[in-house]
Amino acid sequence: MSNIHKALQDRILVLDGAMGTMLQAYKFNEADFRGERFKDYPTSLQGNNDLLSITQPHAIKTIHAKYFEAGADIVETNTFSGTTIAMADYQMQDLVYELNYQSAKIAKEVANEFTAKEPHKPRFVAGSIGPTNRTASMSPDVNDPGFRAVTFNDLRVAYKQQVEALMDGGVDILLVETVFDTLNAKAALFAIEEVKEERHMDIPIMLSGTITDASGRTLSGQTAEAFLISVSHIPLLSIGFNCALGANLLQPHLEAIASKTDFAISAHPNAGLPNAFGEYDETPEEMGEQIEEYLKRDLINIIGGCCGTSPEHIRMIANIAKKYKPRRHSELVSASH
Repeated sequence: MSNIHKALQDRILVLDGAMGTMLQAYKFNEADFRGERFKDYPTSLQGNNDLLSITQPHAIKTIHAKYFEAGADIVETNTFSGTTIAMADYQMQDLVYELNYQSAKIAKEVANEFTAKEPHKPRFVAGSIGPTNRTASMSPDVNDPGFRAVTFNDLRVAYKQQVEALMDGGVDILLVETVFDTLNAKAALFAIEEVKEERHMDIPIMLSGTITDASGRTLSGQTAEAFLISVSHIPLLSIGFNCALGANLLQPHLEAIASKTDFAISAHPNAGLPNAFGEYDETPEEMGEQIEEYLKRDLINIIGGCCGTSPEHIRMIANIAKKYKPRRHSELVSASH
C-alpha cells in the first residue's frame, strides 16, 4: 500500500491553496518573469506563472513551504498551464518538459524537507494538470457549431508530455484539475494510463471537476453525478470539485457524488465568489465554517483551497480537519491488497 493510501486511511488530507494568489503578492514585472535567461524573448512573458519555476524558483519554493507550514499534506506543482497547447500563447512550447520537470523538482525538495522534519506526517506532491485553454467538446465559434479548436489526440499528446515530465521530476500523485470539459479530462486520463503502461509504474490519480455556475453543471453540460459516472472506469485515488464556486455552493454537488462512489472525495473551493474587482473576500474563518459542514456530513477525504486562498485559509482548514475522521470508502481497502 502506498504512503498516500495509508495517510488517507489515517486522516483527512489537506491540499494547499492558490499559487496564483500568492504570486500576485510578489508583484513581479515583465523583467522578473523574463529573468536573465529570457531577457530578449520575442513575446511578452508577464503572466506566465509556470515560467517562474525557472526564473524565480526561490518564490515558488517559499510558497510551497508556507503551505506545508500551514498544515498542508499535499502541495500542487506550479504547472497549471504546463502543456504545449497552453504555452503556445507565449511561444514557449519547447520549454514544456523543462517547466514541468523543474516545478516538480522544486515542490518535491520542499516536501522532502518537511517529511524529514516530521516523519509522522509525510508530505506529498501532486502534479497539477490544468484543463488547457481549449475545449474538445464544444465549438469556440458560435457560427460553426461543428468546429473544434483542438482534437482528442492533440490533447492526449500534449498531456502525455506533461505527465512524463512531472513523473520524471518526482511527483507522488497526478491531479487532473479544474475540469470544465470531460473530454479534455479523458484525454489526460488516457495519456496517464499510456505512460503508466509504458513505464510499468503505477501513480495515484486525483480528478477534480469544476461546476461553472448555479445550474450545477460543468461547462460541457454534465451534472456532478454524470461527471462521476463518465470517469469511473479509471482507477482513481479521488474525485471531487474545485474552483468556480465558494465552499457553501459546492456542498450539494459533493453530496451528489459522495454517496455514489468508492473513490476518495476531494474539494478545493474558492474563497467565496469574486467581487467586482475579481478579488476574493472570504476570510479564513468564514471559509472554515462552511468547510466544517462538509466534515460534519462525512463528505470529504481531501480538502484544500483554490482561488483567493492563502496559507491562513489552509491553516484554518487544517485545524478544523484535525477534529474529524475521513469519510469511509472502499478504494482504500482494495488498494491495500
